[in-house]
Amino acid sequence: MPWLRMLVASTAALVLAGPSAVATAAAPDNDGPAASVHTAGRVKDAGDVLQYSWPGVYFEGRFRGTGVGVVLDDPAADYDVQVDGVTVATLVTPGKTTHWVDGLRDGVHTVRLVKRNDTPWSTSSFGGFVAAPGGAVLGRPAARSRQIEFVGDSLTAGYGNLSTSRDCTDEQLKRTTNADVSYGALTARRLRADYQINAYSGLGMVRNYNGGSPEVNYRTFYDRALLNVPGDVWQNPGTWRPRLAVVHLGTNDFSTPVNPGEPWTDESLAAAYRSAYGGFLQKLRTRYGPGTTLLAVGTGPFAGHVEQVVQERTVTGDRRVRYWRLDDTGLDHTGCHWHYSARDNRLLADRLTAFISDLPIRW
Repeated sequence: MPWLRMLVASTAALVLAGPSAVATAAAPDNDGPAASVHTAGRVKDAGDVLQYSWPGVYFEGRFRGTGVGVVLDDPAADYDVQVDGVTVATLVTPGKTTHWVDGLRDGVHTVRLVKRNDTPWSTSSFGGFVAAPGGAVLGRPAARSRQIEFVGDSLTAGYGNLSTSRDCTDEQLKRTTNADVSYGALTARRLRADYQINAYSGLGMVRNYNGGSPEVNYRTFYDRALLNVPGDVWQNPGTWRPRLAVVHLGTNDFSTPVNPGEPWTDESLAAAYRSAYGGFLQKLRTRYGPGTTLLAVGTGPFAGHVEQVVQERTVTGDRRVRYWRLDDTGLDHTGCHWHYSARDNRLLADRLTAFISDLPIRW
């Protein structure tokens, strides 16, 4: 893996900072978007809008009629709008708007809105779906019975995965990042699961890319719903109970040599990483309980450290922690700045789906 050439633009974030459901809930009895949309993402209900920051957050709804409006207030992120499973629009930093999809056959339709990229310096707001005149928004789709949480960095966020070149400007990076076709999103949809992609570009478990922003790391932000709000804590509504959590963190910790002036030696960095990783797995175990499988991903220079942490937890009696050695055979890394391409994400989703399917998960 070309470790020293990857993630060269990830520090920008540091500086600035599925299948249709088979059942439906009752029709909404108030005008708030939370009553008429299904989401598994980390959102804050602000009454007339839902607020969020993480990449890949999606909202699903149903409506009757010939058109639907998507109410947004977001100056930073890009979105895909999908109607009946087909992408009908890509919205580039839409700002405050209602985007309309018109000219549909008169009938019942599904609509899905998904946030494509990671914009941790900004808060996004979704005001719900509205029906065209003569139509109606229907009860929200039911949640899927399976849930998966993905924890990671730019590789998990889908950083530049639609790019046709490894060389990308900041503008190209924003437009070609799509968390909805990342390996995590693809894997979840293949397993018919709801999911969260809690990924933050440039951050590591203890050390960020090239030693940047040493006062923070991924663990600083993990608990938040709104990434740009210090001290924010996401309040789980009680519906998020994943039976699988996949952790893919370590590339930023180890992909660049320790710089003069950083408080690390190679040995102390490795030790701190293992300690923090073990603590993070314990945090997930405490949060989600003994029935959730924790899948720790290792590759490149940090694979051995991850495997050691998993072995230590297994010895102490944690029976639902597993190690997955990410096989990068055949990956082309032609996304922006040597990140996974769309093809790479599909290959990884194939491999990860097969691995997960063999695990004794009690969905």
